[in-house]
Amino acid sequence: MSRKVQRVRYHLDARGITELPLADVRIILRGADDLIATGGRSLLTKILKGSRARDVVSRQLDRSPVYGVYRDLSEEDVLARIDWTILNGYLQVIYDYRLPVLVYTPTGWDIERETYADELVRGLDTLLAAGQRPYDMRYLKDKNRELIWRVLDIVTSKGDPKYVPVLEDWEQIDSRKVRQRIRQVIQGLVKREA
Repeated sequence: MSRKVQRVRYHLDARGITELPLADVRIILRGADDLIATGGRSLLTKILKGSRARDVVSRQLDRSPVYGVYRDLSEEDVLARIDWTILNGYLQVIYDYRLPVLVYTPTGWDIERETYADELVRGLDTLLAAGQRPYDMRYLKDKNRELIWRVLDIVTSKGDPKYVPVLEDWEQIDSRKVRQRIRQVIQGLVKREA
């Protein structure tokens, strides 16, 4: 006979916050990215506060681009902002066995995908500025496919052939479908240059 699972309870409280600027929503969603379906509100609070707690450091969550952004706020104020994003449909809490963990809602994922894709394109610009070829593109392998498509769409819309070398190096290491899409982007950029 199995025992009933005792789920850890949680209570959402935005503490009177009626509106949160989109910039804050983006920060919270970006911080949540590394712990989607594996961590909850408390861990996200630690990331945004810049905590050096063992669970943050051991999971390398201190490398998040938004680590410590809210270091000047109290934990309660940070948690209230996180709860606001949940209550307003950007994040959702689900249970992984007995623990509540965060996942994106479709609206939240749309915002995070755009934010993260812009960040990755800026990373391509940084690689190109360094000029050390071959470019190490392994960090893009195994990223979410929708995210990769968005990065390639942004590069395409920029229409700048400067991206061709980094795309060629990326093409060498990724899956067949991604390689095909990269090849299309490269061809489009080369045609624009001609």
